Amino acid sequence: MLPTPEQIEGYIQQGLSCTHIKVEGDGQHFFATIVSPEFEGKRLIQRHQLVYGAMGDRMKAEVHALSIKAFTPEEFAQNTPT
Repeated sequence: MLPTPEQIEGYIQQGLSCTHIKVEGDGQHFFATIVSPEFEGKRLIQRHQLVYGAMGDRMKAEVHALSIKAFTPEEFAQNTPT
């Protein structure tokens, strides 16, 4: 059974403190926007590694592709239109 975007959100939230998360996808390919204070001071690759760590083995077994936009709360506030 293919995972839903809501399940992916739940997996990420279990392993990563998120102030905002939105996941879209078709069951195999997912697009995630994640805002977490844990991204502070981290390079892009380190942010992605945190997300992959939260996903665990599901990245190998259930999810074919996960595109990630990872922001700190400050970055997200600056990039969000008001």
